[in-house]
Amino acid sequence: MKKDIETRDDVVLLVDVFYNKVGLNPLIGPIFHGILKNDWQPHLNKMYNFWETVLFENTHTYNGAPFPPHRDLPLDQIHFDTWITIFKETVAENFDGPRADEALWRAGKMAEMFLHKIKYFRGEA
Repeated sequence: MKKDIETRDDVVLLVDVFYNKVGLNPLIGPIFHGILKNDWQPHLNKMYNFWETVLFENTHTYNGAPFPPHRDLPLDQIHFDTWITIFKETVAENFDGPRADEALWRAGKMAEMFLHKIKYFRGEA
């Protein structure tokens, strides 16, 4: 039986499995590889802290603004749809519970907001 996302180790598992799949995806993988080159660990470390902060009350390991690095990327609806599909698959394969549901909800809202802001800065919204 799967458990909920309960610890930082669970967050690390989620992030590592998710970004491994992202890196292999033919649509969004090349975008990540182009930006991160062969050094994914700094990004993964940020994502561990980000998701830990988002999912656990009284835990504030992430400092920063997640949107600006994405502002000028060549991303459209299909990229975010792919990203969220991979995220949902990863959560479903590994976790079950209220925090897993929270992660899914927050990821969906984040994808929606990022796309809206990207379109706004392109003058499309």
